[in-house]
Amino acid sequence: MLEVRRRALGEEHPDTLITRSRRAGALEALGRLEESEAEYRAVLEICLRVWGKEHPSTLVSRNNLAIVLRALGRSEEAEELE
Repeated sequence: MLEVRRRALGEEHPDTLITRSRRAGALEALGRLEESEAEYRAVLEICLRVWGKEHPSTLVSRNNLAIVLRALGRSEEAEELE
């Protein structure tokens, strides 16, 4: 599904970003926290570039990344995102 959205809509399309974010959440639920972190970071980077730091989607992406960082025991990094 993700590759189809990337090809059809592009990397920065909101639907592609939603799919990537859901994938990151699934990885988190599976305990694959490092992979989840990488995906959330990629989504956040695009959100910052496309919408800026105060857009609701960017804020959600920051929060999702912070949650994973806390689960990885990196609370200081998580706090920097809040």
